[in-house]
Parts: sequence; C-alpha cells; structure tokens
Amino acid sequence: MLEVHHLERSQSERVVWLCEELGIEYKLHVHQRNPETALAPPIFKELHAPGSAPVIVDTRADGKRIVIGESGACVEYIIHVYGNGRLAVKPEADNYADYLSWFHFCNGSYQPGNSRNMVVNMASGGKPPDSPILQMFQARQETFRQMLDQRLGEVPYLAGDELTAADIMMVYSLSTNRGYSPNDLTPYKHILEYLQRVSQREGYKRARAKGDPETPPLTAPVVERFKFGALK
Repeated sequence: MLEVHHLERSQSERVVWLCEELGIEYKLHVHQRNPETALAPPIFKELHAPGSAPVIVDTRADGKRIVIGESGACVEYIIHVYGNGRLAVKPEADNYADYLSWFHFCNGSYQPGNSRNMVVNMASGGKPPDSPILQMFQARQETFRQMLDQRLGEVPYLAGDELTAADIMMVYSLSTNRGYSPNDLTPYKHILEYLQRVSQREGYKRARAKGDPETPPLTAPVVERFKFGALK
C-alpha cells in the first residue's frame, strides 16, 4: 500500500500529480502548514528525519515498510515500482539525455535559487537588500528561465513531445513556488504557454483538487505572495 504525505503548497504536489498521471492506487494524506511560520507540522519529522515534504510510505506485501523523502527520489521510486517505467525515458531512447538533464535541472539548479530568494525575502520582510551577490543570484535565475523558455519554444514538454517526469519535477517551481518567491514571467511566452498546457491535463486537475483545492494553479505572468504570518 502506497501512502503519500503531501504538505499544502509544497514540492510534494509533484508526487500527487505523478500518481494521478499514472492512475495508480494510493492513499493521500494532506497536511496543513503552520499559519504563522509556514513550516510543516511535526508529523513530517516523525515520518522522516529532515521533517520536510514529501514523504512516501510503502508497506509491501511481506510487511516491509519503506519510507522515502526527497521529491526526486519519490518520483523515481513510484515510476519504477508502481508505474512500470511510465513517464520515464529509457536509456536507448533518442531523447534520454534531454530527459535526464531536465529531470535533474529543477532540484539541482533552478529550485535551490528559488529557495534562496524565498529565504532572503522572508528575512528582509519582502524588501531584499541591495546586494551585488544577491543580484548575481537573481541574474542566474533569469538565465535559467531563458533556457527554459527557449527549450519550450522548441518542444511542448521538456523531454520532447510527451509529458515525462522531467515536467513533473519542473512545474511546481514555475508555478506554486512563485507564491513564496514571486517572479514575473511576462517575458517568457513559452513558459506561460507550457503552464497553461499542463494546467489543462486531467491528471494535473485531479491532483490540484485532491492536494491543494484552495490554491488555484499559479499560471499567470504575475502572482501574489502567499499570506502566511512570516510571508505577509
């Protein structure tokens, strides 16, 4: 039995979306953030030492209980254990290198920059300091968005013509995460078209309805910051 512990407005939306796209059976636990600090509740630390989302718990037929954190690891586990490899790309495929690169691009490069900006915004009350180092990091994020926009002007999904786990990993960082660290996507036509395309998928709609029913997809060029106590 696969159980998915999802924290509202978090990277764990990837895992819910993946399960819906694969059409697999799973039990979903939705957890709310602390309304003042925006932090995860204590149950996440009880499940997995870092205390962050997502966490999946897989109780096998032999009684063995497997607990996994890190969204990328959860995605790969579910694809290969429950999804028969669907939404991954096989090594012999022509687009395997594209898939592999973009799958790791999000949490390896793009999302760390988003998280850094979020922490700075929280620490500065929404008014980041005029720092050359911070400006360098922000410019790096713009370079990443330019890369993404160029790629999505060439193909409908990151690995090519079809949705893959590379997209499952990336969409959160281009949409929901902007509620913590807003950035203007107006210059990025192809990213915006991509977000609209994804938001029309039935699997994505089901995932939003189950995991984040009170938060509409953040697919507009400009979005408002989430209103938690620490983020007001």
